[in-house]
Amino acid sequence: MSETIRALTHVQREIEKLVQAQGEHIVSGRPDSFDDYRHICGVILGLNYANQIINDLVQKMEKDDD
Repeated sequence: MSETIRALTHVQREIEKLVQAQGEHIVSGRPDSFDDYRHICGVILGLNYANQIINDLVQKMEKDDD
């Protein structure tokens, strides 16, 4: 595994931690308002999009190495 793929995998793990933390924030009932809830959902959605883009890039890089 190349250093680049290792770095991207690390970023993905960090993104997953952030998504989990935001999800726990929602589940705990801590959002102060519906707007806060919507914001957190948007953050989760954005992080999931970023994670998918990185995943696609890693797969393409691994395929190109073959």
